[in-house]
Amino acid sequence: MNAPFSSYLAGIAPGLKELTALLRERFDYVSILSTDSVGFQTAISQRAKSVNRETMTTERGTVVRVYRDGLYSEAALTGFNPDKVRETAESITAELEAQFRLLKAAGVQPYETGKLPDEKRTIFAEMETERLPEQEDLAELVNRLSAISDRGMKEGEAQGIRMIDCNTRASSTHICKLFLTENQDLRQSYVYSEGVIMALVAGEDRTEMSYTAVSGRCGPELFDHMDEKLPEAIRIGKDLLAAEHVVPGEYDVITAPEVTGLIAHEAFGHGVEMDMFVKGRALGADYIGKRVGSDNVTMHEGALCAVDVTSYAFDDEGIPAGDVTEIENGILRAGICDALSALRLGTVPTGNGKRESFSHKAYTRMTNTMFDSGDSTLEEMIASIRKGYLLEGMQSGMEDPKHWGIQCIIDRGYEIIDGKLTGKIVSPLVMTGYVPDLLGSVSMVSRDREVFGAGACGKGHKEWVKVADGGPYLKAKVRLG
Repeated sequence: MNAPFSSYLAGIAPGLKELTALLRERFDYVSILSTDSVGFQTAISQRAKSVNRETMTTERGTVVRVYRDGLYSEAALTGFNPDKVRETAESITAELEAQFRLLKAAGVQPYETGKLPDEKRTIFAEMETERLPEQEDLAELVNRLSAISDRGMKEGEAQGIRMIDCNTRASSTHICKLFLTENQDLRQSYVYSEGVIMALVAGEDRTEMSYTAVSGRCGPELFDHMDEKLPEAIRIGKDLLAAEHVVPGEYDVITAPEVTGLIAHEAFGHGVEMDMFVKGRALGADYIGKRVGSDNVTMHEGALCAVDVTSYAFDDEGIPAGDVTEIENGILRAGICDALSALRLGTVPTGNGKRESFSHKAYTRMTNTMFDSGDSTLEEMIASIRKGYLLEGMQSGMEDPKHWGIQCIIDRGYEIIDGKLTGKIVSPLVMTGYVPDLLGSVSMVSRDREVFGAGACGKGHKEWVKVADGGPYLKAKVRLG
């Protein structure tokens, strides 16, 4: 089935079009984004069960953006009455006029920004899903997730692991968005879901938490086979209990696809978000057309370069989804850009303008950030290492876009000596370095690749949005501590 577009948004669309026309009498450009997104999230442990009809991206509201005399301004509405369009237009106009007066009185010097183009465009996208979150039997889902938790406790204990808890979480959201201008009518509807299994385990002198996840642009059907991830969660918990500390130093490593995705996100994620170019806060602006990695490194970014939780038809500024080749055989080709930053930089937007919600500002944000595949096998890569580690699992990461420093917290490393896994495990790991050095050391890339979307990304410790990343296995030289 296709995820049906919101009847609420369809019902208010004529009124919003009338509102657009009335505002255009006072402003040179008007756009309206309305959202109606519903979903659920559940959290199950041995101690508690919870069900919530809100997720990170559930919302209903409208944001109006206008332009006049080189200035943009916005007003957010939590409700819209189609029977009071003229009153709404007058209220919004008064609010926006006050914002313009305040800016001028404060002597604010705006960025040189022209008027956004308004080409005629129509999009109607209802993307495929098997089930809808608003129709899911949550009681039955809680029972299934509880059974996974109970089974995890029993299977862990059967393997000699002291199990403290086994948590399961599931979240699914039906996203509907309507974008209108004088010449555009864009509508999209899709569902994304994500699930997590965590095992809290204990040893003689430590406790550890393992983590496995699933995600996809699909409905709650994703959770039908989530129990297949349980053996992995238990294995990882057992591995972490046996792990030792790494001896700090530089090593040849192989990054598993999840770690590869973390590197992609941190190395050339925020660093090529071009709103940072406008503010002079990203070194990437000086490296377009220059080498930033080895010939083995090609990387894509965009809602169209993979299918996962943030694969949409258009962004929150009405720009169609894209697929940007950021790095091609080691050469930095392009960054990603929201619509206003593109105007200021004299370039084109890439479909990466995203809002945390309708009441938040649009920024340049990542969608799917992916390394391309190569031509090696994992076995060949392991055999090529004299002393190093196979890195698996990610915890978190940070980067400094202005100086290209990177720090990735890796869950665990499996030792490789003379081309063979020894069975020794180290954890946790902090991987640090200078981005061009790290990417310049990539010498082998596997044929396969995976995408992971069970997380989120903040900008400046706020403005959280859904993202996905991934890629193949990479062989590189990194500093571990």
